[in-house]
Amino acid sequence: MAVEITEATEVTAELVEAFERLTPQLSSSNPPPSAEALEAVATSDATRLLVARSNSAIVGSLTLVLVRIPTGLRAIIEDVVVDEQSRGQGVGRALNEAAIELARETGAVTVDLTSRPSREAANRLYLSLGFEVRDTNVYRYQL
Repeated sequence: MAVEITEATEVTAELVEAFERLTPQLSSSNPPPSAEALEAVATSDATRLLVARSNSAIVGSLTLVLVRIPTGLRAIIEDVVVDEQSRGQGVGRALNEAAIELARETGAVTVDLTSRPSREAANRLYLSLGFEVRDTNVYRYQL
């Protein structure tokens, strides 16, 4: 499958529709983002919204978060989703490779991500890309 990765810097009806289709495949507990929410992500200095296209249709997305802290610029990959009909065809790999390269270009010193253990294919992908499992705890405070 030929895949093109681009950065979404403006929100279109096509992008909103894609997230309406993709978000339920990523999370059953969060609704698809509104056009305004997507606009905030696409125009923020702290995030890069990457989309994957095949045959000009959006088939996946990834958000790269850039955080400057005292120990350097850090990058975090969030909300990776590939349309179920396009999985296993290199879309996730292309999105992650583009995010890693973008993080490198911005001067980030690390790229982090988390993935549920049940997402076995995704975890195999991350390991094959060179990510290493960290010996750490992840904590969440629910607001």
